[in-house]
Amino acid sequence: MSSPNDPKSNAAADASGLDLVLDVKVELSVELGRRRMRIADVLNLGPGSVVEFSKPADEPLDVYVNDQLVARGEAVVVGERYALRVTEVVSANDRLRRSGAAEASS
Repeated sequence: MSSPNDPKSNAAADASGLDLVLDVKVELSVELGRRRMRIADVLNLGPGSVVEFSKPADEPLDVYVNDQLVARGEAVVVGERYALRVTEVVSANDRLRRSGAAEASS
């Protein structure tokens, strides 16, 4: 019988807990940039309109899972589709700090 302090026992428990959520679907989005516009300007958009973003073209794109920043990367083309090459994963501490959970627990 394994003890509660046994690392193998804890790893098995952690893995089995993770198994419970592996099939849960989440929304992943990649943000190219943001821009505030007046409704009148949005209504004037049409084919060929160009909307510029404040983010420089050479900055990494932000990757969000359920509106939580989790990574950054760069756009690439795979075949005839866009894809993302992940260049940085945001640390768990940074994610907690951004969410406000770190301040709430202090």
